[in-house]
Amino acid sequence: MTVPLDPAAVVAEFIARVGQYDPAPDAAPVAVVGVRTALGEGVYPMSDHVVRAMCRALVAYHDPDDRGRCTNCGGHRLDENLHCQDCGRLHGILGQVIAQHARRIADAHGDDVPGPGT
Repeated sequence: MTVPLDPAAVVAEFIARVGQYDPAPDAAPVAVVGVRTALGEGVYPMSDHVVRAMCRALVAYHDPDDRGRCTNCGGHRLDENLHCQDCGRLHGILGQVIAQHARRIADAHGDDVPGPGT
């Protein structure tokens, strides 16, 4: 069973971890962040060093579910096999190989099978 993350605790842990490297630990806070969820809450003063570290961490974040955009419909819901959940198109090498195979079978049997993106 996965233990739910407590956002307030995660923010506090981030501030504690990064704050120990602050070159000016006694400087006045430049921001205050408040977090309140069903799991917990907290108000955290943050130094310039911590604010910059948090901004860098947020900018660097890449969602593991981000697999690009569908070239057919523009949607963002590509599954792990690059199959678009919105329009059904397959992308990448897998999609190309499947589409080529379907065309070869259709040509061999005289069937009308649409190509990718059609």
